[in-house]
Amino acid sequence: MSEEILINVTPAETRVAVVENGVLQEIYIERTANRGIVGNIYRGIVVRVLPGMQAAFVDIGLDRASFIHASDLCCSRVPESDDGEERGDAEGNPEQRASEVIPDIRDLVQEGQSLLVQVTKDPLGSKGARLTAQLSVSSRFLVYVADSDQIGVSQRIEDEEERQRLRDTVAALRAHESMAGTGGFIVRTAAEGVGVDEIRADMMFLQKLWELVRRNCQEVSAPAVVYEDLPLPMRTIRDLVWPPVEKIRIDSREVYQQVVGFATAFTPDVVPRIEHYCGERPILDLFSVEDEIQRALEKKVKLKSGGYLIIDQTEAMTTIDVNTGAFVGHRNLEETIFKTNLEAVNALARQLRLRNLGGMIIIDLIDMADVQHKRQVMRALERALEKDHTRTTISSVSDLSLVQMTRKRTRESLERVLCEPCPVCSGRGMLKSAETVCYEIFREILREARAYENRSFLVLAASSVVDRLLDEDSAYVADLEEFIGATIQFQVETVYSQEQYDVILL
Repeated sequence: MSEEILINVTPAETRVAVVENGVLQEIYIERTANRGIVGNIYRGIVVRVLPGMQAAFVDIGLDRASFIHASDLCCSRVPESDDGEERGDAEGNPEQRASEVIPDIRDLVQEGQSLLVQVTKDPLGSKGARLTAQLSVSSRFLVYVADSDQIGVSQRIEDEEERQRLRDTVAALRAHESMAGTGGFIVRTAAEGVGVDEIRADMMFLQKLWELVRRNCQEVSAPAVVYEDLPLPMRTIRDLVWPPVEKIRIDSREVYQQVVGFATAFTPDVVPRIEHYCGERPILDLFSVEDEIQRALEKKVKLKSGGYLIIDQTEAMTTIDVNTGAFVGHRNLEETIFKTNLEAVNALARQLRLRNLGGMIIIDLIDMADVQHKRQVMRALERALEKDHTRTTISSVSDLSLVQMTRKRTRESLERVLCEPCPVCSGRGMLKSAETVCYEIFREILREARAYENRSFLVLAASSVVDRLLDEDSAYVADLEEFIGATIQFQVETVYSQEQYDVILL
């Protein structure tokens, strides 16, 4: 497996594409006017305490108040990794965490109180940002957690000897005099196989960075930002570059120089892989990235076999429906279904990363009678999800051939970043038919005729509605005129959508 990272920079936005074996896998977009705020630290003001929800709203200077739960105020466990990794055994036993007694939110914060918080989720849709009081800052190999004394290792590092080596290394370095008083650490996946000197350098860097954060905390008045995470190109070098990444191509000379300077200071082994792209073709035309982005906004995803997926994203959940389509197979129906489901789970795992779909996800597989086929499909889905940097949990196939899964959501999906709700259908994805609107107009005319003694009405509507009123429904119009004893005129309004109309008394 080989990977390339393409970084496209313009004054308005920066886009980062992760390409694996020539196929786009992930796209990150950061717009200058609307940068993501995950990882930023703020001094905020508690504006409302909600005892019934065990939560509070905090003003951190954004348009909408942000949300913090009591569990994110009082628990001292090591939180989740910033790059979506499970923060290993630092989190302790899940059953033990579930049984922790959380104090009443009113004993933790009061309205008007100043609070130091960090953003864990960007504002999504109508919801404000999600916050935690468990502060952390990241480097290449480590995450520093201020209010903790634990040492954790990413669960993506599977070799137990390596996990123990890294844990012992961090513990020994932290015990050194120069690290006195240092908080907790989580060893990130990128640290696998890394030597003591690199880890020591990271620990020293994080210690200095945290001192800077502490000084800023004392100097600002709430609500205000205390620490901002790195811009996207630098975060890419820190979080996304691992051994299979062969090249990082950047189409801006200025950003290329900045990234090289950053990598030289913190990840010198990456510098030889960074290139300034100066080709004639736009950088995201390589590997058809632009075309893939456009396809990722469509509901239908075609499979090579002739089957397809239908992906519906809503506020509550995302549903993925698997269909055989034109695929008829070569042996029997059960084999056709099995092969379609196998292909589908690999395709949908890629779509989750590419579209950055998060929250609750329901996968509607084609019904399989063979229990062994169900197991193989689930194993294929688990393997496909191993490449995902974002934490996922999946259930087994239900009797209805449904798979429930969750995928951690920290930023807006690709569709929400690039699109907005349709002003015509208001995001429903459907319009009332011209026939339905015509019948609504008839009812409105009847209401008006009963309320007012009027001899003539004028209907303003879209051309599709007026055409139907004058053609298929003309007999109904004549009957209505006779019933109310008034004439009805029609006028096309080109700016009206199919659902809009007005009935005017003449």
